Amino acid sequence: MKHAGKARRAALRMVGWTLGVLALVLLGALCAWLLGSLVLMLSTLFVCIWAAFALFTLFFFRDPTPRVPRGRGLIVAPAYGRVDVVDRTTEPWFLGGECHRISIFLSVFDVHVQYAPVAGRVAIRKHTPGVYLSALRTESSSYNENVLLGLEVNEPAGERVAVRLIAGVVARRIVPFVEAGEELDQGDRIGLIQFGSRVELYLPLRARVTVKVGDRVRGGETIVAHWE
Repeated sequence: MKHAGKARRAALRMVGWTLGVLALVLLGALCAWLLGSLVLMLSTLFVCIWAAFALFTLFFFRDPTPRVPRGRGLIVAPAYGRVDVVDRTTEPWFLGGECHRISIFLSVFDVHVQYAPVAGRVAIRKHTPGVYLSALRTESSSYNENVLLGLEVNEPAGERVAVRLIAGVVARRIVPFVEAGEELDQGDRIGLIQFGSRVELYLPLRARVTVKVGDRVRGGETIVAHWE
């Protein structure tokens, strides 16, 4: 699948940067060895903190390949997490009117790679600056920094869906993997929200939503809607 391993490489870059900081700390500790056991204790503490951070970062940036369900007319979840909003809203930029909305909250323990809910072409990639409200607040989607990806669906032809990647109070970096004009298979990786947050899926009203508030979903795997 496209963009496999990008999340893991992001984790390794972060771990490598912190390893450099750790090396400087250890070098300073070595030079100050004569200062006694306090320096040794602090160095040990730094090593333990870094090891915990490195393990958490590698866990956080894990990048599983989804087992995309087979079948026609299926729409899958764009992210791992818990569904906390299923309603109708207006998406003016790409769908151009009223549509279904499925909002998924990502905790720090969820996979933070996002996936294409359908096969199709990336028509737009729109970045909107904003604030950084807590992603626990459903209204954060209206105010927080976000990236909107609009997809023109292969089947049924002529339909459109959109995915919004939303930053949070901790997750302040959205990394889209795709560009406008790129062709995607269902389940392809489309982005990464570092240490966050919330993802929203917008569907035409002709789609039939099959998930409800409180459901846990797996990105690229869980069926969240069908084309009618």
